[in-house]
Amino acid sequence: MKKILLPTDFSNNAWNAICYALDFFKTEKCEFQILHTYTPTFYRIDYMMGGPTFSALPDKGVDIAQAGLDKTLVDIKLKYNNPKHTFKTLSAFNTLTNEVLDLTETKNFDYIVMGTQGATGAKEIFLGTHTVHVIRKSKIPVLAVPVSYVFKEIRSIVFPTDYGQLYKEEDLHYLFTLSNTFESKLTILHVKEEYDLADEQQVNKKALADYFKKLNPDFVEERGKLMPEAIHEYIEEHQSGLLVIMNRKHSFLDRFLVKPNVESIGYHTQIPFLVIPDTWEEHP
Repeated sequence: MKKILLPTDFSNNAWNAICYALDFFKTEKCEFQILHTYTPTFYRIDYMMGGPTFSALPDKGVDIAQAGLDKTLVDIKLKYNNPKHTFKTLSAFNTLTNEVLDLTETKNFDYIVMGTQGATGAKEIFLGTHTVHVIRKSKIPVLAVPVSYVFKEIRSIVFPTDYGQLYKEEDLHYLFTLSNTFESKLTILHVKEEYDLADEQQVNKKALADYFKKLNPDFVEERGKLMPEAIHEYIEEHQSGLLVIMNRKHSFLDRFLVKPNVESIGYHTQIPFLVIPDTWEEHP
């Protein structure tokens, strides 16, 4: 049984991400834990002493959190009736990023599913600070869902790489499993900013071809374009269903998240994207 963490601030955006997750994992046995974090506008002395349980003063944050979580469960039961899925709720006095990271280290979650934020432009999708922080630090895959994106069958998955390094099979397993589960066409996309692949890149490309051999992936070279725009253009042109990125140092993800493009990973990309953490020991 998979364990999926669903952070929520009770916004429409967060609800949309929950709905997407329930459809994304609809064929699998899952335990979903719905998390809401809160912080008061000012710190009370009783929090310093151990929290509201040590104080006679009521904590409105606790009541609001529980009411919101209860309503979320009711809404899920009204819209979904999947016997494969079970649900728990969590609330915490903490920042979202810290609580998510603490939980994923202690409760053996398999995925985090979060929503992105809409921007003023019709096609602009932004991550938001919380999502950026979670993606950067998480040790488990994070699935980010654009605002208002409704689940549809994932017929194609795009995995960009520069062939700069080998990937561990346990990291690639997520991608293999998703492609196999959804029976999706896997495209391994290389944005060719330089003229030819070096010998090491050729070796790493062959390793990917060998690992994904059963999926018969397409290997695509995008020439004469620059990152990250080339990936966004490819996704839009080919109407891809899911973008998968490996989170490793000096990778595509860094180029997406470094200013001035700190939120550009979702810019002009109206599809969900999955960030898989690198588990090589030299990348803690």
